[in-house]
Amino acid sequence: MFNNLSDKLDKAFHVLKGHGKITEINVAETLKEVRRALLDADVNFKIAKEFTKRVQTKAIGQNVLTTLNPGQLMVKLVKDELTELMGGETVGLNLKGTPTIILMSGLQGSGKTTFSGKLANYLKNKKTKQVLLVGCDVYRPAAINQLQVVGEQIGVEVYAEPENKNPVEIATNAVKHAKANGKNVVIIDTAGRLAVDEEMMHEISNIHKAINPQETLFVVDSMTGQDAVNTAKAFNDILNFEGVILTKLDGDTRGGAALSIKSVVNKPIKFIGTGEKMEAMDVFHPDRMADRILGMGDVVSLVERAQEQYDEEEARRIQKKIAKNQFGFDDFLKQIQQIKKMGNMKDLIGMIPGAGKAMKDVDIDDDAFKGIEAIIHSMTIKERTKPSIINASRKKRIAKGSGTSVQEVNQLLKQFTQMSKMMKMMQGGGGKRMMQMMQGLK
Repeated sequence: MFNNLSDKLDKAFHVLKGHGKITEINVAETLKEVRRALLDADVNFKIAKEFTKRVQTKAIGQNVLTTLNPGQLMVKLVKDELTELMGGETVGLNLKGTPTIILMSGLQGSGKTTFSGKLANYLKNKKTKQVLLVGCDVYRPAAINQLQVVGEQIGVEVYAEPENKNPVEIATNAVKHAKANGKNVVIIDTAGRLAVDEEMMHEISNIHKAINPQETLFVVDSMTGQDAVNTAKAFNDILNFEGVILTKLDGDTRGGAALSIKSVVNKPIKFIGTGEKMEAMDVFHPDRMADRILGMGDVVSLVERAQEQYDEEEARRIQKKIAKNQFGFDDFLKQIQQIKKMGNMKDLIGMIPGAGKAMKDVDIDDDAFKGIEAIIHSMTIKERTKPSIINASRKKRIAKGSGTSVQEVNQLLKQFTQMSKMMKMMQGGGGKRMMQMMQGLK
């Protein structure tokens, strides 16, 4: 996420290294590189120019604080401006209304249907809402089927009228169905087109007028860069939507849409999509995103994700097992599943200050645990419970069954033993203090 932009900004700040004071000359040199980095990220030229001008105004004449060098001060100024550029503050959903109606809009291929499912899953699990998904894409043959598959996956009802080709009627009927069946949130997935056209705008405008949604969200593929911003403007002129959702931020995106869209349409980015799984979405926090762009990580979001997967009862059970030296591979497998639910590994590592930069050239497979899981699944119940019984012949059988080598099985057993010892040490005061510190970050 934003790796290229982060690298270029980091190089820009190197210009100030070794200087004792920020001057017009070294500020100009640095900001020239900052502007170049923004343009390369597909940020609109006018926005990039205004951005650097604001930073320059704040920077010139400021003495370096006793605890900061010029580079650090410039990073702070750029971070503050990046935060403002992306909206300044976190903006949540308006969930008032009985039911709350959320209208999803956007071009075809932006990830609208998938994100409708992600949002339904988020509201169901985080806000304990009764959600109804509605299929109003009457043109794309697989759209309703796709929504039904997503709905089944997350346990959310999908309302559809496959024979009805009038999306306004479908949306109106869906709202009536929601009221009659105790649903307090209705998410309507509308049709997209390959490009903005009059027919598309007329249709979604009619749906909007008929159901009067509390939230109209524009879903945009962040990989399309400046085109995404132009499309957002066209939709906003017709719908006057409440917020933006940026999808595919886990891909090879340059970041221009995330940095520019608020300035162009004056509407907040509310959510971002960070992967294909239903849990792979985040509330958009401009300040945290600015930290990540500048290589500072995002520890708060990392802790929040960990706490979402934290099960107090399960933790107590594991603690008892560790204390009695009964922690086995089945328990280890459950821990892996919890980590996987937190998101893709590269995204998680990018949240650790400094780690993203250190690991930028390392290819981290999202199935990093696949081999480990295969080895564990090839063990018998007895072997998983008591790993100490795994001898040479058992290792050969496990390696053959998992499609791995005896060396890989040995490596996992060694790592498991080391981890078990570490976890037992963490049972003491040091581990408790660490957990208290993590809780305090939230």
